[in-house]
Amino acid sequence: MILKVQKLESLHIKEKFSCGYDLLDNYLKRQANQDIKRKLSSCTVLVDEQNIVKGYFILSANSIRRQDLPDELIKKLPPSYSDLPVILLGRIAIDKSIQGNGFGEILLFDALKKCLDVSNQLDILAVVVDPIDNKAISFYKSYGFIELPTSDKMFLSMKTIEQL
Repeated sequence: MILKVQKLESLHIKEKFSCGYDLLDNYLKRQANQDIKRKLSSCTVLVDEQNIVKGYFILSANSIRRQDLPDELIKKLPPSYSDLPVILLGRIAIDKSIQGNGFGEILLFDALKKCLDVSNQLDILAVVVDPIDNKAISFYKSYGFIELPTSDKMFLSMKTIEQL
């Protein structure tokens, strides 16, 4: 099976996608195109030779409150900034048919590379994720994401991403 990473287009077949989480399945099938048209987010997909979606991730501009960051990071930032620029990796999902084969890592690294490219044009402090469950928390922790003390979100600084 040959898989390609591409920007979501109308030729991609989303209806067969199933990752085991209705929230993630339904977002791809019902909401992703609308959010793209409204310029609210971008959607990158992993597709097979028949253009069937086997995985996807969503990126969008976002901000994080200064007080939500770990104390050691707050100390390094100027006090005049109450909200700091980040990119939200809002969703990342792999179809059940290919889970457990490293494709989540491939999509994560593609997402982080896109974030790093944006950060080289516009200064971005970090990538933030909002994990769906403990399995997702473990996945993100294994790549260096840090749990934020005042929310369920996790954080990976652009400096760390540059070193990956």
